[in-house]
Amino acid sequence: MTDTLRPVDTAVPEAPDSSPTQLKRSIGVVGGTLLTLSCVTPASTLFVVVPDLFGSLGTATALTIAIGSVLCIAVAFCYSELGTLIPSAGGEYAMVSTMAGRLAGWLVFVLSLLVVMIVPPVIAMGTADYLALVVHLDPSIAGAGVMLLATLAGLLDLRANAWITGIFLVLEVIAAAVVAVLGFAHSERGVGSLVSMQVAGADGHNDTVTAMLVVSGLAIALFVTQGFSTAVYLSEELENPRRNVARTVLATLAISTVIILVPVVAITMGASDLSELTGGDISSMVTAWSNSAVGTFVSLCVALAIINAGIVMVIQNSRVLFASARDKAWPTPVNNVFAKLGRFGSPWVATLAVGIPGALLCFVNLDTLYGVTGVSVTGMYLLVAVAALLSRRGSHQHTHAWRMPLWPAMPVLLIAVLAYILSQQEVSYLLWTGGITAAATLYWALYLRPRKATRWLVSLPDDERF
Repeated sequence: MTDTLRPVDTAVPEAPDSSPTQLKRSIGVVGGTLLTLSCVTPASTLFVVVPDLFGSLGTATALTIAIGSVLCIAVAFCYSELGTLIPSAGGEYAMVSTMAGRLAGWLVFVLSLLVVMIVPPVIAMGTADYLALVVHLDPSIAGAGVMLLATLAGLLDLRANAWITGIFLVLEVIAAAVVAVLGFAHSERGVGSLVSMQVAGADGHNDTVTAMLVVSGLAIALFVTQGFSTAVYLSEELENPRRNVARTVLATLAISTVIILVPVVAITMGASDLSELTGGDISSMVTAWSNSAVGTFVSLCVALAIINAGIVMVIQNSRVLFASARDKAWPTPVNNVFAKLGRFGSPWVATLAVGIPGALLCFVNLDTLYGVTGVSVTGMYLLVAVAALLSRRGSHQHTHAWRMPLWPAMPVLLIAVLAYILSQQEVSYLLWTGGITAAATLYWALYLRPRKATRWLVSLPDDERF
Protein backbone atom coordinates (compact mmCIF):
# COMPACT_ATOMS: atom_id res chain seq x y z
CA MET A 1 0.00 0.00 0.00
CA THR A 2 2.89 2.39 0.56
CA ASP A 3 3.62 2.36 -3.16
CA THR A 4 0.06 3.46 -3.79
CA LEU A 5 -0.08 6.24 -1.22
CA ARG A 6 3.46 7.63 -1.20
CA PRO A 7 4.21 10.32 -3.82
CA VAL A 8 7.25 9.63 -5.95
CA ASP A 9 10.21 11.91 -6.35
CA THR A 10 11.11 13.23 -9.75
CA ALA A 11 13.63 10.67 -10.94
CA VAL A 12 16.55 10.74 -13.29
CA PRO A 13 17.28 8.22 -16.01
CA GLU A 14 19.61 5.31 -15.52
CA ALA A 15 22.60 7.18 -16.85
CA PRO A 16 23.53 9.84 -14.27
CA ASP A 17 25.13 12.17 -16.80
CA SER A 18 22.10 12.39 -19.08
CA SER A 19 18.76 14.15 -18.76
CA PRO A 20 15.33 13.07 -19.98
CA THR A 21 14.48 13.90 -23.56
CA GLN A 22 12.12 16.86 -23.60
CA LEU A 23 9.61 18.07 -26.16
CA LYS A 24 9.98 21.67 -27.36
CA ARG A 25 7.53 24.39 -26.36
CA SER A 26 5.99 25.64 -29.61
CA ILE A 27 2.29 26.41 -29.07
CA GLY A 28 0.26 28.95 -27.13
CA VAL A 29 -3.28 28.94 -25.78
CA VAL A 30 -4.91 29.35 -29.21
CA GLY A 31 -2.97 26.49 -30.80
CA GLY A 32 -3.43 24.31 -27.75
CA THR A 33 -7.16 25.02 -27.64
CA LEU A 34 -7.53 24.21 -31.35
CA LEU A 35 -5.73 20.89 -30.89
CA THR A 36 -7.67 20.08 -27.73
CA LEU A 37 -11.04 21.01 -29.24
CA SER A 38 -10.20 18.86 -32.22
CA CYS A 39 -9.65 15.92 -29.87
CA VAL A 40 -13.08 16.50 -28.35
CA THR A 41 -14.18 16.62 -32.03
CA PRO A 42 -17.66 17.99 -31.32
CA ALA A 43 -19.17 17.12 -34.71
CA SER A 44 -18.10 13.49 -34.76
CA THR A 45 -19.19 13.16 -31.13
CA LEU A 46 -22.55 14.66 -32.07
CA PHE A 47 -23.02 12.38 -35.08
CA VAL A 48 -21.33 9.17 -33.86
CA VAL A 49 -21.66 8.97 -30.06
CA VAL A 50 -24.81 11.00 -29.31
CA PRO A 51 -27.12 8.86 -31.52
CA ASP A 52 -26.42 5.91 -29.20
CA LEU A 53 -27.53 8.06 -26.26
CA PHE A 54 -30.71 9.03 -28.12
CA GLY A 55 -31.41 5.32 -28.60
CA SER A 56 -31.31 4.58 -24.86
CA LEU A 57 -32.26 7.92 -23.27
CA GLY A 58 -34.53 9.60 -25.82
CA THR A 59 -35.61 13.06 -24.66
CA ALA A 60 -33.39 12.73 -21.55
CA THR A 61 -30.22 12.80 -23.69
CA ALA A 62 -29.71 16.57 -23.43
CA LEU A 63 -30.28 16.48 -19.66
CA THR A 64 -27.78 13.64 -19.24
CA ILE A 65 -25.13 15.44 -21.29
CA ALA A 66 -25.77 18.64 -19.30
CA ILE A 67 -25.28 16.80 -16.00
CA GLY A 68 -22.13 15.17 -17.36
CA SER A 69 -20.82 18.58 -18.43
CA VAL A 70 -21.39 19.99 -14.93
CA LEU A 71 -19.46 17.06 -13.46
CA CYS A 72 -16.72 17.75 -15.98
CA ILE A 73 -16.27 21.25 -14.52
CA ALA A 74 -15.03 19.63 -11.31
CA VAL A 75 -12.90 17.24 -13.36
CA ALA A 76 -11.48 20.19 -15.34
CA PHE A 77 -10.57 21.96 -12.10
CA CYS A 78 -8.62 18.87 -11.01
CA TYR A 79 -6.86 18.64 -14.38
CA SER A 80 -6.05 22.36 -14.36
CA GLU A 81 -4.44 22.33 -10.93
CA LEU A 82 -2.54 19.10 -11.46
CA GLY A 83 -1.55 20.04 -15.02
CA THR A 84 0.13 23.24 -13.84
CA LEU A 85 1.87 21.44 -10.99
CA ILE A 86 3.01 18.57 -13.23
CA PRO A 87 3.30 19.88 -16.84
CA SER A 88 4.39 16.60 -18.45
CA ALA A 89 3.53 14.83 -21.72
CA GLY A 90 2.61 11.88 -19.50
CA GLY A 91 -0.65 13.63 -18.63
CA GLU A 92 -2.75 11.79 -16.06
CA TYR A 93 -0.16 9.20 -15.13
CA ALA A 94 2.56 11.80 -14.42
CA MET A 95 0.15 13.79 -12.25
CA VAL A 96 -1.23 10.79 -10.36
CA SER A 97 2.17 9.11 -9.93
CA THR A 98 3.63 12.26 -8.40
CA MET A 99 0.70 12.87 -6.05
CA ALA A 100 -0.73 9.44 -5.23
CA GLY A 101 2.10 7.00 -5.84
CA ARG A 102 3.65 4.88 -8.56
CA LEU A 103 1.05 2.08 -8.63
CA ALA A 104 -1.87 4.53 -8.87
CA GLY A 105 -0.03 6.32 -11.67
CA TRP A 106 0.57 3.07 -13.52
CA LEU A 107 -3.12 2.11 -13.35
CA VAL A 108 -4.12 5.55 -14.65
CA PHE A 109 -1.65 5.10 -17.50
CA VAL A 110 -3.24 1.77 -18.44
CA LEU A 111 -6.76 3.21 -18.31
CA SER A 112 -5.78 6.24 -20.39
CA LEU A 113 -3.94 4.07 -22.92
CA LEU A 114 -7.00 1.84 -23.16
CA VAL A 115 -9.21 4.84 -23.90
CA VAL A 116 -6.95 6.51 -26.42
CA MET A 117 -6.16 3.30 -28.30
CA ILE A 118 -9.79 2.19 -28.70
CA VAL A 119 -11.61 5.44 -29.44
CA PRO A 120 -9.81 6.59 -32.64
CA PRO A 121 -10.49 3.46 -34.75
CA VAL A 122 -14.08 3.23 -33.49
CA ILE A 123 -14.76 6.83 -34.57
CA ALA A 124 -12.70 6.44 -37.76
CA MET A 125 -14.94 3.60 -38.94
CA GLY A 126 -17.85 6.04 -38.89
CA THR A 127 -16.29 7.90 -41.83
CA ALA A 128 -17.85 5.51 -44.34
CA ASP A 129 -21.39 6.40 -43.23
CA TYR A 130 -20.84 10.08 -43.95
CA LEU A 131 -19.00 9.54 -47.23
CA ALA A 132 -21.77 7.26 -48.52
CA LEU A 133 -23.43 10.14 -50.41
CA VAL A 134 -20.23 10.54 -52.45
CA VAL A 135 -18.56 7.13 -52.46
CA HIS A 136 -19.42 3.77 -50.92
CA LEU A 137 -16.61 2.31 -48.81
CA ASP A 138 -16.33 -0.59 -46.42
CA PRO A 139 -16.32 0.91 -42.88
CA SER A 140 -13.20 -1.05 -41.90
CA ILE A 141 -11.26 0.05 -44.98
CA ALA A 142 -12.39 3.67 -44.59
CA GLY A 143 -11.45 3.62 -40.90
CA ALA A 144 -8.03 2.12 -41.60
CA GLY A 145 -7.41 4.77 -44.26
CA VAL A 146 -8.30 7.53 -41.80
CA MET A 147 -5.97 6.08 -39.17
CA LEU A 148 -3.05 5.86 -41.63
CA LEU A 149 -3.67 9.43 -42.80
CA ALA A 150 -3.79 10.60 -39.19
CA THR A 151 -0.52 8.78 -38.51
CA LEU A 152 1.24 10.57 -41.37
CA ALA A 153 -0.06 13.94 -40.14
CA GLY A 154 1.08 13.07 -36.61
CA LEU A 155 4.68 12.85 -37.82
CA LEU A 156 4.67 16.57 -38.67
CA ASP A 157 5.56 19.52 -36.46
CA LEU A 158 2.94 20.21 -33.78
CA ARG A 159 2.51 23.83 -34.89
CA ALA A 160 1.63 22.66 -38.42
CA ASN A 161 -0.88 20.21 -36.99
CA ALA A 162 -2.52 22.99 -34.99
CA TRP A 163 -3.29 24.84 -38.23
CA ILE A 164 -4.48 21.70 -40.05
CA THR A 165 -6.81 20.68 -37.26
CA GLY A 166 -7.94 24.29 -36.80
CA ILE A 167 -9.23 24.43 -40.39
CA PHE A 168 -11.07 21.13 -39.98
CA LEU A 169 -12.48 22.33 -36.66
CA VAL A 170 -14.07 25.37 -38.30
CA LEU A 171 -15.89 23.10 -40.76
CA GLU A 172 -17.26 20.82 -38.06
CA VAL A 173 -18.43 23.76 -35.97
CA ILE A 174 -20.29 25.03 -39.04
CA ALA A 175 -21.92 21.59 -39.43
CA ALA A 176 -23.02 21.58 -35.79
CA ALA A 177 -24.39 25.12 -36.18
CA VAL A 178 -26.40 24.10 -39.27
CA VAL A 179 -27.94 21.22 -37.31
CA ALA A 180 -28.81 23.54 -34.43
CA VAL A 181 -30.41 26.22 -36.63
CA LEU A 182 -32.46 23.69 -38.62
CA GLY A 183 -33.57 21.85 -35.49
CA PHE A 184 -34.80 24.99 -33.75
CA ALA A 185 -36.44 26.25 -36.95
CA HIS A 186 -38.46 23.03 -37.25
CA SER A 187 -39.32 22.55 -33.57
CA GLU A 188 -42.10 20.04 -32.99
CA ARG A 189 -42.19 20.33 -29.21
CA GLY A 190 -41.38 22.86 -26.51
CA VAL A 191 -38.55 23.23 -24.03
CA GLY A 192 -40.47 21.04 -21.57
CA SER A 193 -39.70 18.02 -23.75
CA LEU A 194 -36.10 18.17 -22.56
CA VAL A 195 -37.21 16.87 -19.16
CA SER A 196 -40.09 14.67 -20.34
CA MET A 197 -37.87 11.59 -19.81
CA GLN A 198 -39.30 9.44 -22.61
CA VAL A 199 -37.86 7.03 -25.17
CA ALA A 200 -39.57 5.03 -27.92
CA GLY A 201 -39.96 1.39 -26.90
CA ALA A 202 -39.52 -1.68 -29.06
CA ASP A 203 -43.27 -2.41 -28.96
CA GLY A 204 -44.21 0.96 -30.43
CA HIS A 205 -45.15 2.45 -27.08
CA ASN A 206 -43.27 5.19 -25.25
CA ASP A 207 -41.19 4.13 -22.23
CA THR A 208 -40.12 6.24 -19.26
CA VAL A 209 -36.41 6.97 -18.80
CA THR A 210 -35.64 6.26 -15.15
CA ALA A 211 -33.14 8.09 -12.97
CA MET A 212 -30.99 4.94 -12.92
CA LEU A 213 -30.81 4.95 -16.72
CA VAL A 214 -29.62 8.55 -16.61
CA VAL A 215 -26.95 7.69 -14.03
CA SER A 216 -25.84 4.73 -16.14
CA GLY A 217 -25.67 6.98 -19.20
CA LEU A 218 -23.43 9.45 -17.39
CA ALA A 219 -20.38 7.27 -18.12
CA ILE A 220 -20.88 7.90 -21.85
CA ALA A 221 -21.90 11.52 -21.18
CA LEU A 222 -18.54 12.06 -19.47
CA PHE A 223 -16.89 10.60 -22.55
CA VAL A 224 -18.74 13.10 -24.80
CA THR A 225 -16.51 16.00 -23.68
CA GLN A 226 -13.59 13.86 -22.51
CA GLY A 227 -11.09 15.34 -24.97
CA PHE A 228 -10.53 18.49 -22.90
CA SER A 229 -7.96 16.49 -20.94
CA THR A 230 -5.71 16.55 -24.03
CA ALA A 231 -4.43 19.92 -22.82
CA VAL A 232 -2.42 18.23 -20.06
CA TYR A 233 -0.81 15.87 -22.59
CA LEU A 234 0.32 18.95 -24.50
CA SER A 235 1.47 20.81 -21.36
CA GLU A 236 5.13 20.01 -22.06
CA GLU A 237 4.77 21.73 -25.44
CA LEU A 238 2.62 24.68 -24.29
CA GLU A 239 4.34 28.00 -23.72
CA ASN A 240 4.04 29.19 -20.11
CA PRO A 241 2.21 26.06 -18.90
CA ARG A 242 1.70 27.38 -15.36
CA ARG A 243 -0.86 29.78 -16.85
CA ASN A 244 -1.87 28.29 -20.18
CA VAL A 245 -2.74 24.72 -19.17
CA ALA A 246 -5.66 25.85 -17.00
CA ARG A 247 -6.82 28.33 -19.64
CA THR A 248 -6.75 25.68 -22.33
CA VAL A 249 -8.54 23.03 -20.24
CA LEU A 250 -11.36 25.31 -19.07
CA ALA A 251 -11.83 27.09 -22.40
CA THR A 252 -12.01 23.80 -24.26
CA LEU A 253 -14.61 22.35 -21.89
CA ALA A 254 -16.80 25.45 -22.16
CA ILE A 255 -16.63 25.67 -25.96
CA SER A 256 -17.09 21.95 -26.58
CA THR A 257 -20.09 21.79 -24.24
CA VAL A 258 -21.85 24.56 -26.16
CA ILE A 259 -21.01 23.07 -29.58
CA ILE A 260 -22.38 19.65 -28.56
CA LEU A 261 -25.25 20.48 -26.20
CA VAL A 262 -26.99 23.18 -28.27
CA PRO A 263 -27.49 20.92 -31.34
CA VAL A 264 -28.64 18.08 -29.05
CA VAL A 265 -31.33 20.37 -27.63
CA ALA A 266 -32.30 21.44 -31.16
CA ILE A 267 -32.53 17.83 -32.37
CA THR A 268 -34.66 16.85 -29.37
CA MET A 269 -37.10 19.66 -30.09
CA GLY A 270 -37.03 19.30 -33.87
CA ALA A 271 -37.41 15.53 -34.37
CA SER A 272 -40.78 14.79 -35.99
CA ASP A 273 -41.69 12.18 -33.37
CA LEU A 274 -40.17 10.18 -30.54
CA SER A 275 -39.39 7.21 -32.80
CA GLU A 276 -37.31 9.39 -35.12
CA LEU A 277 -35.46 10.89 -32.15
CA THR A 278 -34.76 7.46 -30.65
CA GLY A 279 -33.54 6.21 -34.03
CA GLY A 280 -30.82 8.86 -33.89
CA ASP A 281 -30.37 9.25 -37.68
CA ILE A 282 -29.30 12.88 -37.57
CA SER A 283 -28.30 13.03 -41.25
CA SER A 284 -31.81 12.02 -42.30
CA MET A 285 -33.30 14.64 -39.99
CA VAL A 286 -31.08 17.34 -41.53
CA THR A 287 -32.12 16.30 -45.04
CA ALA A 288 -35.80 16.32 -44.04
CA TRP A 289 -35.43 19.79 -42.50
CA SER A 290 -33.66 21.20 -45.57
CA ASN A 291 -32.65 19.34 -48.75
CA SER A 292 -30.19 16.74 -49.98
CA ALA A 293 -27.49 19.34 -50.76
CA VAL A 294 -27.43 20.57 -47.18
CA GLY A 295 -27.47 16.98 -45.93
CA THR A 296 -24.49 16.16 -48.14
CA PHE A 297 -22.58 19.25 -46.93
CA VAL A 298 -23.15 18.35 -43.29
CA SER A 299 -22.16 14.72 -43.88
CA LEU A 300 -18.90 15.73 -45.59
CA CYS A 301 -18.11 18.11 -42.72
CA VAL A 302 -18.62 15.25 -40.27
CA ALA A 303 -16.29 13.04 -42.33
CA LEU A 304 -13.62 15.77 -42.13
CA ALA A 305 -14.27 16.08 -38.39
CA ILE A 306 -13.58 12.38 -37.95
CA ILE A 307 -10.31 12.68 -39.86
CA ASN A 308 -9.49 15.69 -37.70
CA ALA A 309 -10.18 13.69 -34.55
CA GLY A 310 -7.95 10.89 -35.78
CA ILE A 311 -5.04 13.29 -36.32
CA VAL A 312 -5.29 14.81 -32.84
CA MET A 313 -5.86 11.48 -31.10
CA VAL A 314 -2.78 9.98 -32.77
CA ILE A 315 -0.80 13.04 -31.61
CA GLN A 316 -2.10 12.61 -28.07
CA ASN A 317 -1.54 8.86 -27.96
CA SER A 318 2.00 9.11 -29.27
CA ARG A 319 2.87 11.62 -26.51
CA VAL A 320 1.57 9.22 -23.87
CA LEU A 321 3.61 6.32 -25.25
CA PHE A 322 6.68 8.55 -25.69
CA ALA A 323 6.45 9.73 -22.07
CA SER A 324 6.01 6.18 -20.75
CA ALA A 325 9.19 5.09 -22.56
CA ARG A 326 11.09 8.12 -21.31
CA ASP A 327 9.95 7.18 -17.81
CA LYS A 328 11.22 3.60 -18.20
CA ALA A 329 7.89 1.74 -18.20
CA TRP A 330 9.19 -1.01 -20.49
CA PRO A 331 12.31 -3.13 -21.04
CA THR A 332 15.31 -1.05 -22.17
CA PRO A 333 15.18 -1.85 -25.93
CA VAL A 334 11.50 -0.84 -26.06
CA ASN A 335 12.14 2.36 -24.09
CA ASN A 336 14.97 3.38 -26.40
CA VAL A 337 12.84 2.97 -29.51
CA PHE A 338 9.70 4.72 -28.28
CA ALA A 339 11.65 7.71 -26.90
CA LYS A 340 13.13 8.66 -30.30
CA LEU A 341 12.25 12.08 -31.74
CA GLY A 342 12.10 12.78 -35.48
CA ARG A 343 13.28 15.75 -37.52
CA PHE A 344 10.07 17.67 -36.79
CA GLY A 345 10.43 17.17 -33.04
CA SER A 346 7.64 14.60 -32.87
CA PRO A 347 8.06 11.11 -31.32
CA TRP A 348 7.91 9.35 -34.69
CA VAL A 349 8.29 5.73 -33.53
CA ALA A 350 5.62 6.19 -30.85
CA THR A 351 3.37 7.81 -33.48
CA LEU A 352 3.71 4.79 -35.77
CA ALA A 353 3.22 2.46 -32.81
CA VAL A 354 -0.20 3.91 -32.01
CA GLY A 355 -1.34 4.69 -35.56
CA ILE A 356 -0.69 1.38 -37.29
CA PRO A 357 -2.35 -0.81 -34.61
CA GLY A 358 -5.25 1.65 -34.71
CA ALA A 359 -5.63 0.94 -38.43
CA LEU A 360 -5.62 -2.80 -37.73
CA LEU A 361 -8.24 -2.43 -34.98
CA CYS A 362 -10.64 -1.10 -37.62
CA PHE A 363 -11.04 -4.70 -38.78
CA VAL A 364 -12.11 -5.87 -35.30
CA ASN A 365 -15.66 -5.70 -33.93
CA LEU A 366 -15.38 -2.98 -31.30
CA ASP A 367 -19.07 -2.26 -30.61
CA THR A 368 -19.05 -3.42 -26.99
CA LEU A 369 -15.90 -1.41 -26.26
CA TYR A 370 -17.93 1.81 -26.04
CA GLY A 371 -19.06 0.57 -22.64
CA VAL A 372 -15.51 -0.35 -21.66
CA THR A 373 -14.36 3.12 -22.70
CA GLY A 374 -17.03 4.75 -20.53
CA VAL A 375 -15.94 2.71 -17.51
CA SER A 376 -12.27 3.48 -18.20
CA VAL A 377 -12.88 7.23 -18.49
CA THR A 378 -14.86 7.26 -15.24
CA GLY A 379 -12.17 5.26 -13.42
CA MET A 380 -9.44 7.52 -14.77
CA TYR A 381 -11.28 10.65 -13.63
CA LEU A 382 -11.75 9.10 -10.19
CA LEU A 383 -8.02 8.53 -9.75
CA VAL A 384 -7.26 12.05 -11.01
CA ALA A 385 -9.68 13.39 -8.38
CA VAL A 386 -7.83 11.41 -5.69
CA ALA A 387 -4.55 12.96 -6.87
CA ALA A 388 -6.14 16.43 -6.76
CA LEU A 389 -7.20 15.77 -3.17
CA LEU A 390 -3.52 15.12 -2.35
CA SER A 391 -2.12 18.01 -4.42
CA ARG A 392 -1.57 20.47 -1.57
CA ARG A 393 0.53 18.43 0.80
CA GLY A 394 4.28 18.58 1.31
CA SER A 395 6.33 20.71 -1.05
CA HIS A 396 3.46 21.02 -3.52
CA GLN A 397 1.54 23.14 -1.04
CA HIS A 398 3.76 26.15 -1.79
CA THR A 399 4.41 25.52 -5.49
CA HIS A 400 3.26 28.30 -7.79
CA ALA A 401 0.34 26.88 -9.76
CA TRP A 402 -3.29 27.45 -10.72
CA ARG A 403 -5.47 26.46 -7.76
CA MET A 404 -9.08 25.27 -8.00
CA PRO A 405 -11.85 26.89 -5.94
CA LEU A 406 -13.70 24.97 -3.19
CA TRP A 407 -10.81 22.60 -2.48
CA PRO A 408 -10.99 19.97 -0.94
CA ALA A 409 -14.80 19.79 -1.21
CA MET A 410 -14.65 19.69 -5.02
CA PRO A 411 -12.48 16.55 -5.40
CA VAL A 412 -14.21 14.80 -2.46
CA LEU A 413 -17.64 15.28 -4.02
CA LEU A 414 -16.32 14.23 -7.43
CA ILE A 415 -14.86 11.00 -6.01
CA ALA A 416 -18.19 10.08 -4.42
CA VAL A 417 -20.20 10.79 -7.59
CA LEU A 418 -17.80 8.95 -9.91
CA ALA A 419 -17.70 5.92 -7.63
CA TYR A 420 -21.50 5.79 -7.70
CA ILE A 421 -21.57 6.09 -11.50
CA LEU A 422 -19.14 3.18 -11.75
CA SER A 423 -21.36 1.06 -9.51
CA GLN A 424 -24.26 1.52 -11.95
CA GLN A 425 -22.44 0.28 -15.08
CA GLU A 426 -23.08 -3.06 -16.75
CA VAL A 427 -21.24 -5.95 -15.13
CA SER A 428 -19.68 -7.10 -18.42
CA TYR A 429 -18.04 -3.70 -18.98
CA LEU A 430 -16.77 -3.66 -15.41
CA LEU A 431 -15.36 -7.17 -15.82
CA TRP A 432 -13.55 -6.30 -19.07
CA THR A 433 -11.99 -3.20 -17.58
CA GLY A 434 -11.24 -4.98 -14.30
CA GLY A 435 -9.51 -7.83 -16.13
CA ILE A 436 -7.26 -5.43 -18.04
CA THR A 437 -6.49 -3.54 -14.83
CA ALA A 438 -5.67 -6.82 -13.06
CA ALA A 439 -3.25 -7.79 -15.84
CA ALA A 440 -1.61 -4.36 -15.57
CA THR A 441 -1.29 -4.79 -11.81
CA LEU A 442 0.39 -8.15 -12.36
CA TYR A 443 2.94 -6.52 -14.71
CA TRP A 444 3.52 -3.92 -12.02
CA ALA A 445 4.03 -6.54 -9.30
CA LEU A 446 6.31 -8.83 -11.31
CA TYR A 447 8.34 -6.36 -13.38
CA LEU A 448 8.04 -2.70 -12.40
CA ARG A 449 7.92 -2.85 -8.60
CA PRO A 450 10.98 -5.12 -8.17
CA ARG A 451 12.91 -2.64 -10.37
CA LYS A 452 11.64 0.58 -8.82
CA ALA A 453 15.13 2.11 -8.88
CA THR A 454 15.34 1.81 -12.67
CA ARG A 455 11.77 1.45 -13.92
CA TRP A 456 8.68 3.67 -13.95
CA LEU A 457 10.59 6.83 -13.07
CA VAL A 458 8.33 9.80 -13.56
CA SER A 459 10.46 12.59 -15.03
CA LEU A 460 9.27 16.19 -15.14
CA PRO A 461 10.49 19.05 -17.37
CA ASP A 462 13.07 21.41 -15.93
CA ASP A 463 11.60 24.20 -13.82
CA GLU A 464 13.25 26.90 -15.90
CA ARG A 465 11.14 25.84 -18.89
CA PHE A 466 7.91 26.76 -17.06
